[in-house]
Amino acid sequence: MTTSLLVLVAIMAIAVGWLLRQTLNTKPWIEQRTVSHVDGEGALPLPSVKVGLGVFLAVATSLFSLLVSAYFMRKMGADWSRLSVPRVLWLNTGLLLASGIAMQWTRAAARRGQIDGVRSGLIAGGVFSFSFLAGQLWAWQQLNASGYFVTADPATAFFYLLTALHGLHLLGGLWVWGRTTAKVWRGAEVGAIRLSVELCTVYWHYLFLVWLVLFALLLST
Repeated sequence: MTTSLLVLVAIMAIAVGWLLRQTLNTKPWIEQRTVSHVDGEGALPLPSVKVGLGVFLAVATSLFSLLVSAYFMRKMGADWSRLSVPRVLWLNTGLLLASGIAMQWTRAAARRGQIDGVRSGLIAGGVFSFSFLAGQLWAWQQLNASGYFVTADPATAFFYLLTALHGLHLLGGLWVWGRTTAKVWRGAEVGAIRLSVELCTVYWHYLFLVWLVLFALLLST
């Protein structure tokens, strides 16, 4: 199981690198045809939000990597006991996957200039994402009902820590999703929200990859 997790972490690292390239290489100025100024020798400035997301993904990856390393080191302790993971996590994984698919569909609709498709995709992505968070809270409730509190044992503490941290990252993404959705409902043109949709989609894919690693990690407890 440990070897499988290490392979999964390596795959995630490769995937995150690809996502970072997608984030930095997307050219909304070409798609929107709204270039107002060119500096230097024809080089177009990279939007600060894209650079910011790239840096944030790198920092978040470092944080989760440190937690995974700490998990493996703590697992070697004599007081480590196996935790039975709530089965609802399988359903939650499917919900998070569905939210990522919905966001990808939204991204495609934005590139085609289909505002109705963008609106529908954003709603679907939000519904699946909030359902995922509700499912995570349900998993916490099941553990509490079984007597597995945060301080019960190291494995349980890591379960709460990892799922809470991942959930907080998703909530941050939903804040941006909410602002983007509000703009769409206020009648914004596709060109005005295309970049936000692009970045949200990259972020959702990233969070799904992180969750796959964390889920495999929790299953190994």
